[in-house]
Amino acid sequence: MAPFPTPFPLPHHDGSPLNAPRRTALGDTARLRVRVPGAWGCAARIWVRSVQDGEPRYDAARSLGEYDGWTWWEAEMTVTNPVARYRFLLEAGGGYWSLNAQGLFRRDVSDYADFRLTSFPAAPEWLRRGTIYQVFPDRFARSTDADSHPVPDWAVPSGWNHTPVEGTGPATPFQFYGGDLAGVADKLDHIQELGADVVYLTPFFPARSNHRYDASTFDEVDPLLGGDSALVALVEAAHARGIKVLGDLTANHSGDAHEWFRQALTDPDSAEAGYYYFSADHRTYESWYGVASLPKLNWSSDGLKRRFVLDDDSAVARWLRPPFNLDGWRIDVGNMTGRLGATDLNREVARLIAERVRGINPEAALLAEATNDAAPDFTGEHWHGAMTYANFTRPLWSWLGGDAAHVNFFGTPLAGPNRLGAEDFLATHLDLASAFSWDLRLQNMNALNSHDTARAATVMIDGGQLLGAVMMFTLPGVPVIFAGDEFGLKGCNGEESRTPMPWDDSRRIQKDLRASYAALAALRRGQPALTEGGIRWLYADGDAIAYIRETAGSAVLVFVARAAARADVAAGTLSSDQFTALANEPAFGIGEVSTGAANAGVTIIAGDAAAAVWVLPGTAVPAV
Repeated sequence: MAPFPTPFPLPHHDGSPLNAPRRTALGDTARLRVRVPGAWGCAARIWVRSVQDGEPRYDAARSLGEYDGWTWWEAEMTVTNPVARYRFLLEAGGGYWSLNAQGLFRRDVSDYADFRLTSFPAAPEWLRRGTIYQVFPDRFARSTDADSHPVPDWAVPSGWNHTPVEGTGPATPFQFYGGDLAGVADKLDHIQELGADVVYLTPFFPARSNHRYDASTFDEVDPLLGGDSALVALVEAAHARGIKVLGDLTANHSGDAHEWFRQALTDPDSAEAGYYYFSADHRTYESWYGVASLPKLNWSSDGLKRRFVLDDDSAVARWLRPPFNLDGWRIDVGNMTGRLGATDLNREVARLIAERVRGINPEAALLAEATNDAAPDFTGEHWHGAMTYANFTRPLWSWLGGDAAHVNFFGTPLAGPNRLGAEDFLATHLDLASAFSWDLRLQNMNALNSHDTARAATVMIDGGQLLGAVMMFTLPGVPVIFAGDEFGLKGCNGEESRTPMPWDDSRRIQKDLRASYAALAALRRGQPALTEGGIRWLYADGDAIAYIRETAGSAVLVFVARAAARADVAAGTLSSDQFTALANEPAFGIGEVSTGAANAGVTIIAGDAAAAVWVLPGTAVPAV
């Protein structure tokens, strides 16, 4: 693979609208463009290599001429399959090169990282353009009615500002701080002022824990959160502000107090007994990771399919309709759903849920969790995007990580993240993002942290959380702010990170980042290059990284350094107008960043940890 930094720009294609059609249908002829930098001289020939019905074929490209130092080529490919895979084969410099979504190679490479076009229904536009704010209801805000909600028998009552969260221990799942949905509604102004326009609620169903992933029913909102009427009021208030609301649904398991599971335990001959995996003697059952309170659902049951998905009052359907009107779901552990040993019903379940959701509301979003390499399960046919940590969060922790040996590194036995250079961050990111189609990359959730991880403020170097936020808002994907990030809250694992918000105790604010988050969200919202533009990597080595997001109308260049560093942006990488615009003040900046001429290119210099984001003229492209 060609290394970064390179002494000159590289041939480029990324599947974005500069290079490929936005939507295709089976049988379409897709026009695909690739550009070769002038520093490469004249490429002798270029082909698009596609895989059609399992067999490779090659179609020759034709030159479209030179624009701003790049020679553009165009080839045509028939969209034969719902996922149309392709790469480019270049004959140049006395050798042959393969260009796929992972990079440029002088050897044969697996089809896994080929570019992809898909013919599946498009995701709602608001998802790709949105900024998500994640709320863990018990810890977000207490309304004036919160004291009237009964304290459950399972709970360990905890004071909002004076009882520390127990990150590991017997009380961890039972500490009860009493946040409710009316409290979320009371803080919608705060959420909107941060620039977020999607609220993602972790589960709101009744349960026997503070996290509520052990639902006891899917038929009502937990009375501790205010009941059904509180969800209706929250969604109405959010919609009045133009804010979408996503729910969180566990399709992999229920709680052991769930009405279905209680019936299944009581009566082995009941229909509900078929909703779960019991041993032959009905004494034991399968559960999530062996946690007895989370019995695993058996998706071979037709009864489960009806009651969870297909019925009008099913868990999937009822909350998307009036009076609740949720705007979509995030499916918990989507990667595990329907899978047990030799049984793999994962895609069948995903198809069932997706068809039901789109039949109710074509503009509803459907995201799913997949903590591992998510791409094999995310073609765009079912889930619109992944909540995954593999291609962004984990490598970013390794690049911006500080003295964080005590944090939980995503459930691994490691003491914490390796400290990697920017080149390894990029290699990991490309490795684990390359098998997504371009649309999926734009719709995946990019999170610095979540309710299931340590906090970025704990993991990263001083100031690293904000550096990471710059990348979260400017790389392809949907930025996700976990409530409390804007106050620099800390935590060494997921449970400790679920800290009550410091609304009325400023001493608990670690670092007030509200203005920076709001500025980044506004920048992203105002620049089409950041929500649909392609990406070219300009530099990644050691302590510094630089990349450009680009459309024909505008572009955004991003530079991030974790320490004193410099990035050399080579001549020919940008147009003359773009190079000139780098002399302007950045649209967003952290720390001291300067630019200077170097070998007809530009050197970007940081004296310490810093970041800068410039808005540039667009990238010139050949006429269609």
